[in-house]
Amino acid sequence: MNLTQEDWISQLEADENAVILDVRTEDEYNDGIISNAINIDIHQGPVFVSEIDALDKSKNYYVYCRSGARSAKACEIMNELGIENAYNLTGGILAWNGDIVSP
Repeated sequence: MNLTQEDWISQLEADENAVILDVRTEDEYNDGIISNAINIDIHQGPVFVSEIDALDKSKNYYVYCRSGARSAKACEIMNELGIENAYNLTGGILAWNGDIVSP
């Protein structure tokens, strides 16, 4: 499900069961992240799928990438693997107005 930054933030802040997921490359991740994000690189193909499949399916995942395209694909994959609540940050970190921190 695609959410605007405002909806993504308000839903995330109210969610006791939230996990922030960064699906960019390790280099992109190391350039700065949304606070508390974990990194699983979607470009790793089968490794990405197995790491996503190992996640707690009862959690709610707030997913972002650079511009929103990879994270949208990641949310589709997560849904296929049984994770019902995966929320894509429309516009990605490029459109992010909040703090960006070092991992």
